[in-house]
Amino acid sequence: MKNNTVNQGKSIAIISYFWWIGLIIAFIMNNNKRNSFASFHIRQMTGLLLLNVAASLIYKYIGSTTGMLLGLGIFVLWIIGLIGAFQGEEKRVPLLGDLFQDWFKGI
Repeated sequence: MKNNTVNQGKSIAIISYFWWIGLIIAFIMNNNKRNSFASFHIRQMTGLLLLNVAASLIYKYIGSTTGMLLGLGIFVLWIIGLIGAFQGEEKRVPLLGDLFQDWFKGI
């Protein structure tokens, strides 16, 4: 049963990692027939996207070096999440993955 859930939600999970447009498309695709694997990755990417917005604001208003370092860290977290989606694993992004799952549990 678990493999079937992963196989059905894998394409939606991968789509969710392609910027905010992919996230919206994945959310709409997952809205009709909820898939727990796809929902997991949609929650992860929602958190990463909001974190990226915060890093952009830090870059603009606080300091470019700090913002660039945060942006690089977010990029690494994004790669980890995308690899997890490709491999069919519910791999939480380090440091913040648990929080993302808790904060966005309604998705």
